Amino acid sequence: MHIPDGFIDLPTSLAFMGISAVGVGVALKGAKSELSDKTAPLAGLATVFIFAAQMINFPVAAGTSGHLLGGALAAVLIGPWAATLSITIVLILQALLFADGGLTAIGLNVFNLSLVGVWVSYAMFTVVKKLLPKGKGAIPIAAFIAALVQVPIAASSFVFQYAIGSVATIPVSTVFAAMFSTHVLIGIGEAFITSLTISAVLATRADLVYGYRGQGKQLEIRQMVNRDSI
Repeated sequence: MHIPDGFIDLPTSLAFMGISAVGVGVALKGAKSELSDKTAPLAGLATVFIFAAQMINFPVAAGTSGHLLGGALAAVLIGPWAATLSITIVLILQALLFADGGLTAIGLNVFNLSLVGVWVSYAMFTVVKKLLPKGKGAIPIAAFIAALVQVPIAASSFVFQYAIGSVATIPVSTVFAAMFSTHVLIGIGEAFITSLTISAVLATRADLVYGYRGQGKQLEIRQMVNRDSI
């Protein structure tokens, strides 16, 4: 999923670097409304956790493997703006320290994982959460579905870039079929990791989970109103 140098032509890589730079710049401003002295440490921990988790691959099928992308996990834990910054930091560090993703391709990877992956997953999480009954138990379920959707969508974003500026000769339809089918399976693993991690944080510090924070306050207010009416 991490695009190496030379896989997509330079003009396309530079164009997406510009788009990603704008997106990350907007996220820097947006993150100010999501983070506080209380929640900022969680953002740091989420970034470290995702960085470490991406080092661990799990088998998928036919000799292929996958690893956590982390967009949905970060978006639910710390909010989409902060998640965009978190995943961007992870991608830059991996490219610099481990050559996992090329430096000229950093804009491509940030676009797919930090922008498309984070925001598509958060939009899906928001929609599913509204459809489920109110309560803490809905959060891991919504996060599961968001993570499941995030991975093949991010893979499809790569196929879009491939169609624009690939230097290879493999047909786009072949690339799409291979990428989408494999990443649906990877998405299942991503969904379980995301859901279990969110459940663990909810069980200990639900007040820190961005995706539950507002709902938790509403439930507390309703409980107080019910007690007063009794």
